[in-house]
Amino acid sequence: MARDRVLAVVLAGGKGSRLQALTQRRAKPAVPYGGTHRLIDFALSNCAHSGIDNVWVIQQYNPESITDHLAGGRPWDLDRTQGGLLTLHPRQTDTDDREGFAQGTAHSLWQQVPLLREFDPSAIVVVSADAVYRLDYQQVVADHRAHDAEVTMVTTQVEPDDASRYGIVEVADSNDPHSVITSYAYKPEHPTSTVATNEVFVFSPDPLLDLLDDLGADQPGDQDDLGHHILPRLVARGRARQWRFDGYWRDVGTVQAYWRSHQDLLGDEPAFCLRERDWPILTRGDLCAPVRVGASAQVETCLLASGAVVNGTVRHSVVGRGATVHPGAVVEQCVLLPGSVVEPGAVLHRAIVDEQARIGSGARIGAPDGEITLIASNTHVPAKAHIKPGQQYPAAE
Repeated sequence: MARDRVLAVVLAGGKGSRLQALTQRRAKPAVPYGGTHRLIDFALSNCAHSGIDNVWVIQQYNPESITDHLAGGRPWDLDRTQGGLLTLHPRQTDTDDREGFAQGTAHSLWQQVPLLREFDPSAIVVVSADAVYRLDYQQVVADHRAHDAEVTMVTTQVEPDDASRYGIVEVADSNDPHSVITSYAYKPEHPTSTVATNEVFVFSPDPLLDLLDDLGADQPGDQDDLGHHILPRLVARGRARQWRFDGYWRDVGTVQAYWRSHQDLLGDEPAFCLRERDWPILTRGDLCAPVRVGASAQVETCLLASGAVVNGTVRHSVVGRGATVHPGAVVEQCVLLPGSVVEPGAVLHRAIVDEQARIGSGARIGAPDGEITLIASNTHVPAKAHIKPGQQYPAAE
């Protein structure tokens, strides 16, 4: 019997400018997370555990920052002779008007319409690669088919003061987790509800591809993000459904959200655990030495990744692979990305220190109750420097 050809398309080409220095040299899906992972790992792990083995990753901004990590799909059992992982990049041809750089998510899908038609999937699962969550995509596909929908949008509740960052929906029956969606607004200035799409969509192929081609032929300037024209038009046709998601989900598209999500990993009963027995978040494994905790170290409520060396005080923090905290240093409520170094006597509060950055001896970074301070990768904060809360070092040009 032929296998069901569900296709997952991971949109991994975004720049992620709201993450500031964290995406200066890498695509947002390649941003390190949890000391050991990268953001794209969540979408790929969900595909693997959902039994979806046809996965396309669309890249654009700083693609090399993702390509090396993907390792041909091996960490997610997607290195296959038939199907598996396929990476798609901007291209240039002499005959194809779909060439060049994509201007948004809908445009990036429109560029792949001929390839999508050739593949002939039974359903297309389109996901972003910048959120932390677990979800069985096949459950959403089954519900999509059961309701004969043209699009099923996975939704979640968000905070009212954060709702304008998302696509916001209204539904016919707020008590029905699979209700018909009656309206959709993309990042509205004045949201009418707090039910947001979490950037997971299941599409019936023909309606999506036909609509993409119609817009591409008639209104090329409208081929930007899915939320601008594609999703509102499908909602207007009356066959859009929600699939209410009640588990942990956090978009980490801002510095504050990225830091907060790391705090959610900590504690005796963390809000989210990367090593859930039945649904572990898979990643490319790098060979690294065990954690070393010295005699002078004080460690409380932390995650320490392989290869980390701690000889100072670390509390309520995530310490990435190969990061080092020297004697006399204090690190509280921080995220130290792989390879970063905190020299003796430095004190850090509520800071994110990017890969290979070095904090000089006696430096003061942030404050216990201040906004999040961000130290860019491959930089050296001078000894005894004082970086105030909420700043980025070096300052953005």
